[in-house]
Amino acid sequence: MDELDRNILGLLAADARISVATLARRLKVARSTVQARLERLETTGVIAGYTVKLGEAAQQARIRATVLLSIEPRAQAAILTRLRAIPEVERVHTTSGRVDLLLQVAAPSTAVLDGVLDAIGALTGVKSSESLIHLSTKLDRAL
Repeated sequence: MDELDRNILGLLAADARISVATLARRLKVARSTVQARLERLETTGVIAGYTVKLGEAAQQARIRATVLLSIEPRAQAAILTRLRAIPEVERVHTTSGRVDLLLQVAAPSTAVLDGVLDAIGALTGVKSSESLIHLSTKLDRAL
């Protein structure tokens, strides 16, 4: 991946609906160059898809939390299966360090979030959990 690829990704991250022609004009390259780069980025899995990034108005209706889980050895597969069944669990990451899993959770109310956190903490194989409620976003560069 070179600088042109990174520039294409940066522009797409800001506006996934931007046209190939507009990308080409902004990057001062031929439209066919941008089209070929996009096809290669998609084929190689660098671009997995195009999506909507929710704005503040949509996110204000959801309470978000990060949940840190320490789990029993060899319990990960079973816990992941159970977490997939909880719709409020948006992402699960394995980690290195004092915790085993980092979860991103979102719920429409504190009552629902409280129930989800209780359900996660009660899963067989969970040794401990810690919840960090998101208050406001100060920086978001995620693609």
